[in-house]
Amino acid sequence: MKMPHTLFLTPVGSGCGLTSISLGLFRALDKHGIRVAFYKPIGQPTGGDAGPERSTHFIRATTALQPSTPIPLEEAERLIGMGHLEELLERVVRAFHESAGNADVVVVEGLIPHADSSYTSELNLHVARTLSAEVILACSAADATPEEIEERIEIAAQQFGGVSKKGVIGCIINRIPAITRRLPEEIREEWTRNSRLLKPSHCRLIAAIPQNSELTACRTVDICRYLDAEIIHEGELYTRRAKKNSLLARTVPNLTHTFAPGAILITPADRIDVILGIAMAALNKIPMAGLLLTGDTNIDFNIMELCQPAWQTGLPVLRVPTNSWETATNLSRMSTEVPADDIERAQLSMDFIANHIDAEWITLHSAAPVEARMSPAAFCFRLAELAKKTVRRIILPEGEEPRTIRAAALCAERGIARCILLGKPETILQVARNQEVELPSSVEIIDPDLVRSKYVAPLVEMRKHKALTPQGAEELLEDTVWLGTVMLALGEVDGLVSGALHSSANTIRPALQIIKTQPGVKVASSIFFMCMPEQVLIYGDCAVNTNPDAETLADITIQSAESAQRFGIPARVAMISYSTGKSGSGADVDKVVEATAIAKAKRPDLLIDGPLQYDAAAIPEVAAQKAPGSAVAGKATVFIFPDLNTGNTTYKAVQRSANVISIGPMLQGLRRPVNDLSRGALVEDIVYTIALTAIQAGQE
Repeated sequence: MKMPHTLFLTPVGSGCGLTSISLGLFRALDKHGIRVAFYKPIGQPTGGDAGPERSTHFIRATTALQPSTPIPLEEAERLIGMGHLEELLERVVRAFHESAGNADVVVVEGLIPHADSSYTSELNLHVARTLSAEVILACSAADATPEEIEERIEIAAQQFGGVSKKGVIGCIINRIPAITRRLPEEIREEWTRNSRLLKPSHCRLIAAIPQNSELTACRTVDICRYLDAEIIHEGELYTRRAKKNSLLARTVPNLTHTFAPGAILITPADRIDVILGIAMAALNKIPMAGLLLTGDTNIDFNIMELCQPAWQTGLPVLRVPTNSWETATNLSRMSTEVPADDIERAQLSMDFIANHIDAEWITLHSAAPVEARMSPAAFCFRLAELAKKTVRRIILPEGEEPRTIRAAALCAERGIARCILLGKPETILQVARNQEVELPSSVEIIDPDLVRSKYVAPLVEMRKHKALTPQGAEELLEDTVWLGTVMLALGEVDGLVSGALHSSANTIRPALQIIKTQPGVKVASSIFFMCMPEQVLIYGDCAVNTNPDAETLADITIQSAESAQRFGIPARVAMISYSTGKSGSGADVDKVVEATAIAKAKRPDLLIDGPLQYDAAAIPEVAAQKAPGSAVAGKATVFIFPDLNTGNTTYKAVQRSANVISIGPMLQGLRRPVNDLSRGALVEDIVYTIALTAIQAGQE
């Protein structure tokens, strides 16, 4: 699956104009001919606004793109509160790919930190990591010195790993007070010249955007709606823009300077002298934004009639019941957010900001190849998408188990697989009803008592070298795992998943005895998909082979590398030992050295290195000291352990101490796919194990 270059915009505090910056960055890339898409994962209402999420709305209104509708913040917080963060992130990944299409770059807009929401910063971090995004910080220069801004940037960057190429790649500073007009590159140069932080090698200043009052000039109709004003004369209510509010309380000769283009003039309804003065200004073709009459006094309609020629120039005239001071105070609290129907202002803002972005650098940076780390949510999304392309029949021997029934229903709804539940139909349907699960018609139920006899002869044939009798076969087939495995061996189903109730041995043993291994494969082995916070790693073998010799270990290595590639994980294989290189000696190290050599000889196209200690394989800083020059050390994605004791202990230690989700064990090397579950598996764990099995079946 193609992964576009992803730029994640997150604000440093509020008031930075995040929506405008996000749209401006999109426009800058679009103008440079880059195939760019836009995505807002979580919708965040502001100021009690009940309208559509602005960023997504304006992209839809001004381009041919149709980004996915953001998940409401309230719903996202509910899922996190219930402990369903991974479910939320998987939805984010799914919508991301729907929004990205075939784009080369995707601009992703984060959330603004808010005192009423405790999850916004946490969500920004999770989404950025899940999408393997590069982070760009956005901040405001209003009411802050350059030193204060740099300090805020540094603090905000720490959440994402710091200001570096691995954390935050750059920043955008908005609303810089501008004394004179300057070229965008001149403004950037002025800000970076004496900066200790804003350097190309440290934290690049991608844009320095000056304050522009034109971008905050709302339409007169927006003021009318906000104040719920009465329209006395509509005029050019929908096209004139308010650049300044003026409260008129002095004599007319002392007010004429306020009769200016773009002015909203606030005066009591009984100030006839002021009204006549404004009418004279209108007749002199001064395009004021509007006259706002205040208070509960009666309007002199004779005077208003006299002023009709002035009103016909297009001047809007409005009235509110509040007094002038209250009205002016209310207007000062009006949100500067662009209304959903003000496309003109949105376009103006996008173009202005786009012109100040260093689009040439962004273009060159985005053209560099990017290797996306497979985050847990992205991995689960990929599993579901790959499984949908196969639509295989997966048998579930524990068909009466509640989690298994729910998982089968979910697989049917998502199109992941056609599940077959082994069990008594009346029991299965009753369990489903108790859980309020409606089993789709595509979920098949097979009563083992009705079909068991037809598999006795085939099983006797399969085990004739072990002199299995019909009576012995009947006894084995009382176990639904054996029954399902025979059905799989005969090709009646495409894969088997079990283990919610049975031990790993009960699931794996029948497969090893009658499914057998693929041609050319020395042994069947297992891997776990370890869903670390930022990426998915593969551990093998942690469930099957107790103490493999060098040749078997090499076979496990190749199987595991191929599995990684099959599931979209770059295969950089570390052969784990207590020694890195030649730092140690002994029979255990020698075995790993020999296995590494065998695996490399068989598959010179794979990146394999060993022996490596775990820290040298996983941590770049340690790798630089212990294994300099290694293409695997410090960035391994596949960890091959020398024996079952090491592998199983390590996987459980990491899983429990780091609170990591692990999917598996997935068996590899069998002629047909069989996979085991943890007896504590969640419904989603079963769903993804079924997806794994379906993918394996589709690639046989």
